[in-house]
Amino acid sequence: MNNISGKNALITGSSRGVGQQIAMGLAAKGCNIILHARTAASCHKTIEMLKTYPIAVYVVFGELSDETSVHQVIDQVNALGVEVDIVYNNAAIMTSHQSDIWQHSWEDWMQTMKTNVFAMYTICAAFVPKMAERGYGRVVNLSSGITKTPELAPDSASKWAVIKLTEDLAAHYEDTNVRINCLDPGWLRTDMGSQNAPNAVEAVLPGALVPALLENDGANGKAFSAL
Repeated sequence: MNNISGKNALITGSSRGVGQQIAMGLAAKGCNIILHARTAASCHKTIEMLKTYPIAVYVVFGELSDETSVHQVIDQVNALGVEVDIVYNNAAIMTSHQSDIWQHSWEDWMQTMKTNVFAMYTICAAFVPKMAERGYGRVVNLSSGITKTPELAPDSASKWAVIKLTEDLAAHYEDTNVRINCLDPGWLRTDMGSQNAPNAVEAVLPGALVPALLENDGANGKAFSAL
């Protein structure tokens, strides 16, 4: 496995849940962590948890459902003056469960796609070319194993779009030392996964770290599962 100690990792949606666990797992490997949440205050608990590790911790904040706000988040990262080596596009939203599958609103579709797909693409566009120039980068886009669930159509469709976009981006950077993959975290007990999920959120580790630990000739454009 690749040694990522001293690398700088941006994890969107890392104030709680899966993103928080990924931040902790990367920190244990020696990564400096760039936390992201809607508000800076939301990251307080994660910051306290990360004090266990001798690393640098930064915080950026902002909504990812609005193009202007996404670019502001990117500007905040750039203003830190550190190179981003690893990106986990973890932040996502899930619209409400609709028993009548034809009641998903246009707004539900747009908000889901903007947060889960458009923001991911924009963040990749900001950092992946720089990774390629430096000769190193790892990008992990969070997908989902949801299938045959039209009650959650906007979410499941957005996650399939994540998988396809990941494959396309990976193909473009195949001959570089940038590895771009996606990760299904599994069904976990989180705010999004619900308390009915069979697995504790902590179960996402160590599997969620595998795509970040790949060697330069490792898998690219592949779908990993944390469980």
